Amino acid sequence: MNILEVIGQLMNSTTAFSAALILAALGGICSERAGVINIGLEGLMTAGAFAAAVTADYAARGGAVGWSPWLGLLGAVGCASLFALLHAVATVTFKSNQVVTGVVINFLALGIGVYLVKSIYHGSGQSDTLKEVFHPFFVPYAADIPLIGEALFHAYPTTYIAFGLTAVVWYALFHTKHGLRLRAVGEHPGAADTAGIRVNQYRYAGVLLSGVLAGLGGAVVTLTTTSSFAHNTISGQGFIALAAMIFGRYHPVWAAAAALFFGFAQALRSFVQLFDWSEYIPMELLYMLPYVLTLFVLASAVGKSRPPAALGEPYEPAQR
Repeated sequence: MNILEVIGQLMNSTTAFSAALILAALGGICSERAGVINIGLEGLMTAGAFAAAVTADYAARGGAVGWSPWLGLLGAVGCASLFALLHAVATVTFKSNQVVTGVVINFLALGIGVYLVKSIYHGSGQSDTLKEVFHPFFVPYAADIPLIGEALFHAYPTTYIAFGLTAVVWYALFHTKHGLRLRAVGEHPGAADTAGIRVNQYRYAGVLLSGVLAGLGGAVVTLTTTSSFAHNTISGQGFIALAAMIFGRYHPVWAAAAALFFGFAQALRSFVQLFDWSEYIPMELLYMLPYVLTLFVLASAVGKSRPPAALGEPYEPAQR
């Protein structure tokens, strides 16, 4: 294997690992641009991963050959959206502390997911291994391009979905009237309310979009990497997505770039293990690499990343 093939495979693994982080980071941006802190990305990803595993498993058993992974994505969106709705009701309608509610979502999603898995799978700590998951596919001709072909054109469908949704969220936020209004309620809800914008409706929309996108992120992990759901399926990736969002300064494109950086750290951890000399490196050191980089990036982003001005502040709309 020559050096170009090695680099190409490493880049390919980077895009595969970063897809889930990109989707969750986009979800965090939608929520926090609307002024609602969403610490619960970890829980939303967990809910999505659980629902994707169970839905895809039962769809395959029911004869939905070839469609079960896609149905798993739909199940993930539905389940994570329910948890996001709970977060929105608590924070937007009842004005609860947004950080505390996000932490509760994390614990609640994990607890319910593990309980239901044990109930459905007769006490097992994880779901059955999925018979059908997503597989990388080659883009004809483009996949033969040296280095770039292996990195970008031999990927999972979910990787292309993540990159496509990055462009969609960027365009929607910065080039549509609804995106402008959503950003306005996160910066100055009082002025937005005076202009006739329904502040709480847009905040609900932002939080629900975070559920859709983070749920997709959790499903990506289940349907490409692990092929099952267990208590450690997400294992902190929601918090890494939060770091990518902050490091990317709440901008979809820069957050996706930050997620690629963290995805590279995860890919490097797995890639190093393929070589004989990796036995001289403590495995604990390799597994802690993405989280150490997360702390380093957050420390370096202090003072450089400006959140929306009204982030975390509840708002009571004017009576009309």
